[in-house]
Amino acid sequence: MSHLDDELLTDPRDALLEIYNEEGDVSAEFLDQIDRAIEQEDSAFLREQMGNRHESEIGDVLESLDPTSRQSLVRLLGADFDLTALTEVDEAVRLDIINSLPNEQIATAISALDSDDAVYILEDLDDEEREDILAKLPFTERIRLSRSLDYPESSAGRRMQTEFVAVPPYWTVGQTIDYMREDDNLPHSFSQIFVVDPTFRLLGAVDLDQILRTKRQTKIETIMRETNHPIDAELDQEEAAQVFEQYDLLSAAVVDSNGRLVGVLTIDDVVDVIHEEADEDIKRMGGVGDEELSDNVVSAVRSRFGWLLINLGTAFLSASVIGLFDESISKMIALAVLMPIVASMGGNAGTQTMTVTVRALATRDLDIYNAARIIRREAGVGLFNGFAFAILIAIAAGLWFNNPQLGGVVAAAMVINMFVAAMAGILIPLLLQRAGADPAISSSVFVTTTTDVIGFFSFLGIATWWFNI
Repeated sequence: MSHLDDELLTDPRDALLEIYNEEGDVSAEFLDQIDRAIEQEDSAFLREQMGNRHESEIGDVLESLDPTSRQSLVRLLGADFDLTALTEVDEAVRLDIINSLPNEQIATAISALDSDDAVYILEDLDDEEREDILAKLPFTERIRLSRSLDYPESSAGRRMQTEFVAVPPYWTVGQTIDYMREDDNLPHSFSQIFVVDPTFRLLGAVDLDQILRTKRQTKIETIMRETNHPIDAELDQEEAAQVFEQYDLLSAAVVDSNGRLVGVLTIDDVVDVIHEEADEDIKRMGGVGDEELSDNVVSAVRSRFGWLLINLGTAFLSASVIGLFDESISKMIALAVLMPIVASMGGNAGTQTMTVTVRALATRDLDIYNAARIIRREAGVGLFNGFAFAILIAIAAGLWFNNPQLGGVVAAAMVINMFVAAMAGILIPLLLQRAGADPAISSSVFVTTTTDVIGFFSFLGIATWWFNI
């Protein structure tokens, strides 16, 4: 096996090199050394530098490497590669690495992971490949993971960890402590113990600090409390995250339709859910679907083309409104200069309102009880901004074209479009949600089209009427 040159070997072999630069990015120097080690197949250096890193750090390095180096790094690390790192990378990177590994190695690595991480990796695979990997696992583990994979995608059941501590109510604190000390199959970390009956129906829970403060002979049933907001396994993961946020939970029991304990949802998974859902909403509002930075050109085009095609259709609608006033525009060229300003201001104002509304709907801060108040607020904002910018545009247009009447016309159109933009920005997402559509996906096109059409129509219509052209 080859080794790095003398410059690299001067570093202490027991010290980890710094991954990140001052900006928090993976440093070019670190990547250069990793690339050189990969080129020289110095697996000892790679194991030393990557074998004991946190999975998030390994994930950052994997995403920074090109696909060929990425696969070579995983191959050279062998059994020292922490498969948990695949939960920290884009789906395209994850599948690229998984497809480069034999199923036997994946199965061995999967068996060492927490169930929630194992499910996260397995759920993106093809059915045939997933079943082949599951078939190589021990029976109990295979059944446990298969049960989690049977729950709907993006549900609490898919996110839960099936390793937990559960005891009967008649046990004493001493028995519980001895059980936790002696059983090697318990989860690596946990903050509460669940109490169940013989059919595994959830009865309550006991926090670890309560266990430590209680005498050994005390019965568990005397110190247990009702479980804080158990989560149905079929519940959408975003709704489960909202329960955590509302009640400041660190973990929560996950139960099936019969109230039986099937897993536990922990705060680290919920943080990932919140990040994913926010990321998804932002992408949908931009019309890019589930695109990721690691996607290739074909995938990116496929993700964006559909909404661009819809936007093309709405652009023709806006253009048709302009076509109604082509004679007016030909007689007063200033109209062609000023009309994009009205439409643009309305579009930006509508996007502001829409962004606030969609986010409030996602976090459930906006509901039937406060919708009327928020609508009135946005109407006031639209009118105030409309009049404020109307004064500015009236002065600018009047001086620019030496025509105060033209300034008044564009000011009136500005007030109308800014008010309509505010109303469209809040009412369209509300109506879409009521109709069962995702407002994050659909609102942008409708709001933009509304502000363009109203902006052009109001400005050109008022101008045609006022100047008799």
